[in-house]
Amino acid sequence: MARKLAGREVNALYAGDMNSPQIALLALAIGLVIGIGLALLLFWAYRARAKVAEEASSVVPRGAVDVLDSMDDAACIVDPSGLVLAISHAAARFGIEVGATLDIPELRDLVRTLRSSGASTTETMRITRPGVSLDPRLVSARASALGARLTLLIVRDVTEQERLDQVRRDFVANTSHELKTPVGAVSLLAEAIESAADDPAQVRIFASRISAEAARLGQLTGRIMSLSRLQAADGITDFDPVAMDEVITASIEAHAVQADSAGVELVRGGDRGAFVRGDAQILIEAVGNLIANAIVYSPRGSRVGVGVKIEGETLEVAVSDQGIGISESDRERIFERFYRADEARSRRTGGTGLGLSIVKHATQRHGGEVRVWSRPSRGSTFTMVLPRIDAPVPEATDRKNKKKRARKAAKAAALRARNGETV
Repeated sequence: MARKLAGREVNALYAGDMNSPQIALLALAIGLVIGIGLALLLFWAYRARAKVAEEASSVVPRGAVDVLDSMDDAACIVDPSGLVLAISHAAARFGIEVGATLDIPELRDLVRTLRSSGASTTETMRITRPGVSLDPRLVSARASALGARLTLLIVRDVTEQERLDQVRRDFVANTSHELKTPVGAVSLLAEAIESAADDPAQVRIFASRISAEAARLGQLTGRIMSLSRLQAADGITDFDPVAMDEVITASIEAHAVQADSAGVELVRGGDRGAFVRGDAQILIEAVGNLIANAIVYSPRGSRVGVGVKIEGETLEVAVSDQGIGISESDRERIFERFYRADEARSRRTGGTGLGLSIVKHATQRHGGEVRVWSRPSRGSTFTMVLPRIDAPVPEATDRKNKKKRARKAAKAAALRARNGETV
């Protein structure tokens, strides 16, 4: 049609039927029509080629790398050959690297399952980083199709969650078992007392055993409450300067009778005058637990040493014994709740299995850590490492003590007033 029009107009031009402006406008219109047609043809050809290339290539889609960079979980994009094209930061923990082949068999199987079924697949599995002898990690892995050829893998490490769930289950089971033992004993002893009502000597024996079981039950519940308080986010909020000399003295005095009964000598040494910021009662309980354990596992005639050492900005409180020691396998678990390295001895001495767990959490709440050295048949040393502070200013300490004495005096006066006594 354009050619016919052009021919006619050329003929008209030669015939003298058109003027110059008309000829120019007509030529411009013809050029526009042809140009637009060619542009449309090129555009649709480009779109078709781009679509085919996108479906047939293994190029990571635009923006996918930014999404991976923002993810906390391990994630990667792989092509049909298993080549890793892009990863998140956490993927490196599993040995997944860009440009390398995905060589974790469990994840490769998950990708194959996706390609055979065509639907997103999620599985929980244990995987080990290739070439590294580490404990298998429990993960929840999901494979999803990304276009026609690419696969998106998201790997969430749930090992810690599994451990916490197991700890929670063990705590409930162990607490129930530990509470059941003294409660059952008290019940049986109460029946024995009823049966032996006519025998005063037997009644006294059974009554003393009931008292021992009740004390054990009270100790267990008290330690469970202490541990819960230490693990609570808002369990300890009021920290003050604490003189470690007073903590050590109180802890040793609290276990002097136990040491005398066991034939063990308590020896104190090391630096004096050290201060930390914390809760004095919790620190006394923690150090006391270490001393009590050392006494229980020490032979008669041996020594238990309690020493303090100032190391720059830290303070070390060490409790050493000459006892039976702890095996390497037990050292990995002794701070777990209710775990006992020597089950028979702990049962015989009335141990709760919570003492070292309290020590660990008390030290951590004070910003420190617990270290253990032990050798079987040579003894053990438990060291609490705590942040040290400078001694408080005497004037400030005096003012604080005066306020405490004033509050105690006010409470005493109010109590006497309620009882009708003369103030």
